[in-house]
Amino acid sequence: MNDTIILAIESSCDDTSAAIIRNGIVLSNVIAGQKVHEEYGGVVPELASRSHQENIVPVIDLAIKNANISKKDISAIGFTRGPGLLGSLLIGTSFAKGFALSLNIPLIEVNHLQAHVLASFIEELGETIEKPNFPFLCLLVSGGHTQIIVVRDYLEMEIIGQTIDDAAGEAFDKSAKVLGLPYPGGPIIDKEAAKGNASAFTLAKPQIANLDFSFSGLKTSFLYLLRDKSKVNPNFAQENISDLCATLQKSIVDILIEKLVKASIQTGIKEIVIGGGVSANSGLRNAIVETGTKQGWKTYLPKLKYTTDNAAMIGITAHYKHLNGDYSNQSVSPLARF
Repeated sequence: MNDTIILAIESSCDDTSAAIIRNGIVLSNVIAGQKVHEEYGGVVPELASRSHQENIVPVIDLAIKNANISKKDISAIGFTRGPGLLGSLLIGTSFAKGFALSLNIPLIEVNHLQAHVLASFIEELGETIEKPNFPFLCLLVSGGHTQIIVVRDYLEMEIIGQTIDDAAGEAFDKSAKVLGLPYPGGPIIDKEAAKGNASAFTLAKPQIANLDFSFSGLKTSFLYLLRDKSKVNPNFAQENISDLCATLQKSIVDILIEKLVKASIQTGIKEIVIGGGVSANSGLRNAIVETGTKQGWKTYLPKLKYTTDNAAMIGITAHYKHLNGDYSNQSVSPLARF
């Protein structure tokens, strides 16, 4: 069998990433982050797209070198078409189209969210991992999305629950901003929560029908708690930072787990996967494993380095689309929303 080598490109937000996948195995995965957004407390789209322009050539060059291949060995190019920031997506899409045209090889467009779902299938050179069995449920949790997805095959997925307002990652980051923590706040909340008492305070819990989520009310409840307590003690947030983070994290994780349990019971599916940036949160990872033991689930947690935006997950999705003969043409354009 001839080797199929895919160059994968990810540029949906503020990370420029490139990976080389050979026959479904990751040979290299390079990520360039963007520190420029920290002083603004969030991603600035214009600055993100400029940084992608600066990073994309050296990142791809390094991915090819690290994989010890030549660009002439590349069989196809997978790229993130969306969803994401349009300016950022344009950089990755335009480069992918130009490079594919110059090498006369096919293009494979990838849905960024679908790639997060398949992150648990990423295998590196020299390793064998236990992969989820179909059908499985995926709890996809990131800064922009919170969804429960029934995954029937690599490319056949159905969303059965999603947020009706803010995403879980957004609730983490915006609450961190209110606490005065630097961006991105989610990992800092996770670290502080480990030192705190999760029962120290009570936050409002949303009552949303079916398998959908809502985090705007929880966020407002957290804001009001800070506001009211700070009137009495201006140093309240600083003096109770660990307890506040622990309370917030447990509240978000409880909401996620409760809906996932409900989805498992409704569908009868006990193969459970998590994906997306928030799947790096230690509170969520521990809760999934503990709940899985009680519920009789088989749980799969992606490696931490594959939870955030990366090209390896784009590559593994492109690999399965390639096996299916699912290609794009040169008229393809990025989509901020699918």
